Amino acid sequence: MAVRLKDIARDLGVSVVTVSKVLRGNADIGEETRRRVLKRMKELNYQPNMMARGLASGRTYTVGLVVPDLVHPFFAEFAKSLSGVLRPANRALILASSEEDPEIERQEIRTLLRRGVDVLMIASCQPSLRNFYELGDERTPYLLFDRNFPHLAAHFIGSDDVQVGEMATNHLIDIGRKRIAHIAGTNSSPSFDRLRGYRNALEKRGLAMPENYVVVRERVEEKGDQAGFQAMQELLALNPRPDAVFCYNDLTAVGAMDATLKAGLRIPEDIAFIGCGNFRYADYLRIPLSSIDHDTTELGKLAGEFALDLSAKPEQSPRSMLVKSKLVVRESSASKTS
Repeated sequence: MAVRLKDIARDLGVSVVTVSKVLRGNADIGEETRRRVLKRMKELNYQPNMMARGLASGRTYTVGLVVPDLVHPFFAEFAKSLSGVLRPANRALILASSEEDPEIERQEIRTLLRRGVDVLMIASCQPSLRNFYELGDERTPYLLFDRNFPHLAAHFIGSDDVQVGEMATNHLIDIGRKRIAHIAGTNSSPSFDRLRGYRNALEKRGLAMPENYVVVRERVEEKGDQAGFQAMQELLALNPRPDAVFCYNDLTAVGAMDATLKAGLRIPEDIAFIGCGNFRYADYLRIPLSSIDHDTTELGKLAGEFALDLSAKPEQSPRSMLVKSKLVVRESSASKTS
């Protein structure tokens, strides 16, 4: 038989209301009482009936997460860290993938809103949007992450992608490279901002690059390795070809390096590479990949805390949180030796 709140209350000689307040985290319960109740819950392996709590409170104790690609290392690591924060708070995470398709994203958002999620979290592939409330219920708070819409008054958590682009490009300049290309994404704030950071760094360091040194590709989250391989083939056909490439993310860098090696060129001697995201396999590639680390674990942790706060207090003024990125140098952009 399932353990009930009144069983715990009877065992401890307190009221059911007191046990319920401990479960909800109310502040008007003494620490000693809270400790005794939580200890007894653990001893009895008490599992709260979330459906019953939802009917009573009007909440579902769920957070919806829509990402461009569920198997992409960045979004998978983010979801794992996010879940680690939500789980102890008895919140369930519902995942959905837009597959980098704006219409699929709209369908997934509507589905999550119909399921009554308490908070909606979105890394959007929409090229532009006036308001996410066009898609559903205005009562549900939402949080943008990774991809921002500066014109939209919305909560956001992510990285300073202009700084990311500057950091990556300056590193390539610092190791002596003069012909630096960029494999870019499209239709998202990280794509636009990393490209802007790349151009800012070149301008500040007095380097002019031809326009064909920037190759733009779609679906760089879902099919980044293929996009990187094809983009690099275009760059290798140029004369003069680049001696360094800043790639939108690590998957595009993997594809670009593969194209370079298959062309018989050396990395980093002939062409140096840097990616973005610092995925967990970067050290184990044939040539370990330099990258910009977004601290994805911290990003997911802060997003989880943000979501819990929005669930408790949905009527908040929009605010943004930026997690600091850092440069991680590996063999793909070591100093030129020949």
